[in-house]
Amino acid sequence: MARLAQTAGLTDVQQEILSTVRDFVDKEIIPVATELEHRDEYPQQIVDGLKELGLFGLMIPEEYGGLGESLLTYALCVEEIARGWMSVSGIINTHFIVAYMLKQHGTQEQKEHFLPRMAAGDIRGAFSMSEPGLGSDVSAITSKAVKDGEEYVLNGQKMWLTNGGTSSLVAVLVRSDEGHSPEEAAAKPHKSMTTFLVEKEPGFGEVRPGLTIPGKIDKMGYKGVDTTELIMDGLRIPADRVLGGVTGRGFYQMMDGVEVGRVNVAARGCGVAQRAFELGVQYAQQRHTFGKPIAQHQAIQFKLAEMATKVEAAHAMMVNAARKKDSGERNDLEAGMAKYLASEYCKEVVEDSFRIHGGYGFSKEYEIERLYREAPMLLIGEGTAEIQKMIIGRRLLEEYRFQG
Repeated sequence: MARLAQTAGLTDVQQEILSTVRDFVDKEIIPVATELEHRDEYPQQIVDGLKELGLFGLMIPEEYGGLGESLLTYALCVEEIARGWMSVSGIINTHFIVAYMLKQHGTQEQKEHFLPRMAAGDIRGAFSMSEPGLGSDVSAITSKAVKDGEEYVLNGQKMWLTNGGTSSLVAVLVRSDEGHSPEEAAAKPHKSMTTFLVEKEPGFGEVRPGLTIPGKIDKMGYKGVDTTELIMDGLRIPADRVLGGVTGRGFYQMMDGVEVGRVNVAARGCGVAQRAFELGVQYAQQRHTFGKPIAQHQAIQFKLAEMATKVEAAHAMMVNAARKKDSGERNDLEAGMAKYLASEYCKEVVEDSFRIHGGYGFSKEYEIERLYREAPMLLIGEGTAEIQKMIIGRRLLEEYRFQG
């Protein structure tokens, strides 16, 4: 077993789950990941395997057919999966954000209706906040829901929807000014947002009346998983599909889910960085220059030392953020720090491994080329580095408020 990124204090059940996932990654994901990624092919066989392992129900309570495991267990599984292929971990991440939001904020009817089928992997989840002109300013969303009898009519365009085509349930954040005057809605935009649970058919085109998934966005990396737009044009949703049954709480529900997502992105960064280190340290012992393996050159040893230290540091912060959330405490500071550090260190470790590979790192025959294109997505997903630093800075000022 590798020395890096070990986690102390795990139960026998957690260790067994991680061993099973690691074995699956080594046998079923790593051997095919680069070929599937180059073809931008959805990894259906891999997803079916994860479904058989029960991973789609990992954090869903046992009463709804899941395994009832912790965020820490989930994050460590994500780390292993991302080590094999980051796109697969993205397929799971959006599913679990929606499942977590349902578990924490859904009505009893909503939990009973969705969670058992989500645990079985029969319903795949996705969530949607961003819009084409939105960037990081979630408060500026323009998609809107208007009450019409026992239904709401939704209109607007959403962007960067992971699992947009393959999902069958999307948690969509829109503006709903119901109960607020225009002045109140403008002054406190976060209080006039609502999350809707939108059921749809998997696929592209018009997937239900009033809802269109145009097609996959062609990306530099993070291929295989489908990233799409979502267009609502007169989409009618029953009132009982408002998450939690009450409008105006959507922003806070989404932010709670995003905290889970940030721990996930940190775990993905840890997994990709660990794989980049593995590739770099292996190649450094195989490649010879000036009569000896390049691993014996001091310059390469310095790189390996820095890479390994960054892998360890990112893993420790990710584990801390997950455990904090599991304890029921507020963890936005820890999640922001973990996401920020892990994504930045991932980029640096991947680049150092790329440099160790020399010219061969630029070849598509070598796995590091794929990782080099995948790592930048982690700098953006679930909030940019700048957003994380804003969150961290504000929380630090709360914790260390000057009393003079």
